[in-house]
Amino acid sequence: MLTERQTERLVMRQVKAEDAESLFPIWSDPRVTQFMNITTFSHKNEAVNMINYLNELAEQQQALRFSIIEKKSGRIIGSCGYHLLDLKNEKTEIGYELGYPYWRKGYGTEVVKDLIDAAFLELNLHRIEAKVEPNNVNSIRLLEKVNFLYEGTLRESEKSGDTYSDLQLYSLLKTDSR
Repeated sequence: MLTERQTERLVMRQVKAEDAESLFPIWSDPRVTQFMNITTFSHKNEAVNMINYLNELAEQQQALRFSIIEKKSGRIIGSCGYHLLDLKNEKTEIGYELGYPYWRKGYGTEVVKDLIDAAFLELNLHRIEAKVEPNNVNSIRLLEKVNFLYEGTLRESEKSGDTYSDLQLYSLLKTDSR
């Protein structure tokens, strides 16, 4: 399984417990978590618990999460990875988030392109999915920019508190032109 990835400006490596200190401010920022399927964190131990859970899923080859590190500063600026890793059916769902100061700098595109390459070339997957709330226009633009296709809306597909949210399903196949 993948443990580390590099792009021109970023290093992505499997999340570690000690990353909680850096990821907590990101996961506790409502601007960042607005479209994530987590409740905005209020205690650092929530970040520790999330990282432990993600690493348990990685051990079972059901998911894989990376901390995103900016090479220039050495800072963790977000996380990304593969949710619902389904090796039998050769598909996965990707997810990503960046700390607010790192938005609109091209990091998201850089991360997603690398996740695509690793999924198709190293994990030998056939299909990548992304599920996005309809109001998350920045993520939708990013997915369209890297040639994901809109497949439809999953009505009231996700529950957060007492509210159900629609999710738009996007996909990219290994056979699609990129």
